[in-house]
Amino acid sequence: MTSSPLLAGLDRRLPSLQALYRDLHAHPELSHQEVRTAGIVAERLRGQGWSVTEGVGGTGVVGTLANGPGPVVLLRADMDALPVREGTGLPYASTRTAVDADGQEVPVMHACGHDMHVTCLLGATALLAQHRGAWRGTVVAVFQPAEEVGGAPAMIDDGFLDRFPRADVCLAQHVAPAPAGLVALRPGTMTAASDALAVRLHGRGGHGSAPAATVDPVVMAAAVVLRLQTVVSREVDPDRTAVLSVGSVNAGTRDNIIPDTADLRLTLRSTTPVVRAQLLAAVERIVQAEAAASAAPKPPETTVLSSFPMTVNDPAATDAVHRSLRAAPGAGQVLTLPRPTTGSEDFGHFGSALEAPCVYWVFGGLDPAALAGLGTADLLADGLPPHIPRNHSPLFAPAPDPAVGLGVRYLLLAAAPWLVPAANRS
Repeated sequence: MTSSPLLAGLDRRLPSLQALYRDLHAHPELSHQEVRTAGIVAERLRGQGWSVTEGVGGTGVVGTLANGPGPVVLLRADMDALPVREGTGLPYASTRTAVDADGQEVPVMHACGHDMHVTCLLGATALLAQHRGAWRGTVVAVFQPAEEVGGAPAMIDDGFLDRFPRADVCLAQHVAPAPAGLVALRPGTMTAASDALAVRLHGRGGHGSAPAATVDPVVMAAAVVLRLQTVVSREVDPDRTAVLSVGSVNAGTRDNIIPDTADLRLTLRSTTPVVRAQLLAAVERIVQAEAAASAAPKPPETTVLSSFPMTVNDPAATDAVHRSLRAAPGAGQVLTLPRPTTGSEDFGHFGSALEAPCVYWVFGGLDPAALAGLGTADLLADGLPPHIPRNHSPLFAPAPDPAVGLGVRYLLLAAAPWLVPAANRS
């Protein structure tokens, strides 16, 4: 394949798509609150001629475009933002706040690039509707809510399998802190499993001037946090991939009051079931042991907030996508990742529920000038230098030019092996 008829006219659409991206970036919405975003998606899909279903799994939107006999391809984009205060200084930076699921007012930012994903999929749906003579089959465009907290099962539980055409392949992508023009994927495990845990430690409160009359949950929490950092470094085989991060510690209200409780929130990442079980067991053991060592008046409580399985790319489908991307001019550098990423995704739920192969890839969204002097070999061997903002950073800022156009291109090229007849691929 030297080109794809699905890409004709993309350049003319880029200014409006980049404007859409900036608008979505300036108006982020938390998980399960993507009302404005969903409304924009539904309006645009209807304008393009798609059959649209709103409110799937809460705020999800599904567009369906049937175009004669042929395979059914599912394309997915996630819509939610994060409780992060933006620090990019961009003219279209978010200044929004919202009330989260715990009733707290928090800043909101598209710190993970889901605004890019929505924009790219809407660009792809527009070109699919425009070029119906160039492809055959059915496309199901899924705009998913709440990826950050596992929203895919909510769509599936809302009758997704019965309400929409059954996909023969599921495709999705994620913008990454890498130079625009680089796209990467791998067969087999692509992203790590993720487990988010909440831990409540119980103490006995009292006056800060009389700590001996209390059981201090703040000190208990500090001991737990430090001890947890030894799990990966001292218990997990160094040849295995694992991450254990404590992202939130909350306790107390005043400097002179020792509180009754302390709350921790953790994220665990693993790429094998054995390591996943090892991490979960280690957390429970350490939390219980530190509480006992502190003479806690009652046992700690551990709650699972969310669990994402590993995202596993089907080898044959991944090979088809890889070949399609590599053969197309303007797609950039297409790489095979040497190992799974420690990021996590709930996209794999669609493939599992539909019993269909999945392919998931990442593409660079940063201005290449920001990574001047850093070659592809460096990225694969050593990763990004620490000063480059990554996803979930308040400074993460994909460049709409050229990332939007590349993201649209990748979606359509990835779908082409199923949708575009072989005779039309060159």
